[in-house]
Amino acid sequence: MKLELLAILNTERAARRAVIVVTDVASGKERLVKAADIAKDPLRAVLADHLRTGKSGMEETAEGRVFLTVHVPAPQLVITGAVHISQALAPIGKLLGYDVTIVDPRTAFASPERFPDVKVIAEWPDKALPPLNVDRYTAFVALTHDPKIDDPALLHALSRDCFYIGALGSRKTHARRLERLKSETNADLSRIHAPIGLDIGAVSPAEIAVAIMGQITERLHEEADAEPAVKAAS
Repeated sequence: MKLELLAILNTERAARRAVIVVTDVASGKERLVKAADIAKDPLRAVLADHLRTGKSGMEETAEGRVFLTVHVPAPQLVITGAVHISQALAPIGKLLGYDVTIVDPRTAFASPERFPDVKVIAEWPDKALPPLNVDRYTAFVALTHDPKIDDPALLHALSRDCFYIGALGSRKTHARRLERLKSETNADLSRIHAPIGLDIGAVSPAEIAVAIMGQITERLHEEADAEPAVKAAS
């Protein structure tokens, strides 16, 4: 790959933006198509299909035989709340291929000892979240039950194109949460899954974690089937 294409590729990947490298099999000539430019590309239909699945492969096109190398960001799971549910949810997320980050300003909870092998940021959401590049490849979960932490975190998630947003709390708790958020944003609050998780009768932290990850997985596949948005975790 030419250095100029490699530089663009690395820039896009660092910014968590999907790209596809189109290689002409006969000539070896390469070009790079950013996700934002697919709609105006001559091969837009086949490019969109490969971006939807996240899979590279050979294609016969109007331009001849090409190999499409798909680069999409790794799916990430961002959790606000270093709580017992998070201790079960984080390893499940990692097992399914997610980059997991725990955010909680309460240093007594947000410690490496409680979350081994997981990135833990002991900062308030307004400081911790912007550098994480929360995006359409992100599942965002709020678990603290503390509006001072969860509300600004949810506002940040709602301002991004996360494929999943969920928040812990009963229907009454969530109704109060919606009233608070309505005064802060015009975003579609129905995007928040609450009460969080699949309705499987989960009670213990581990069961709730399974219910949450099940709902995230369900939503990921719904999104992937609907449009070229999210690569399934592998």
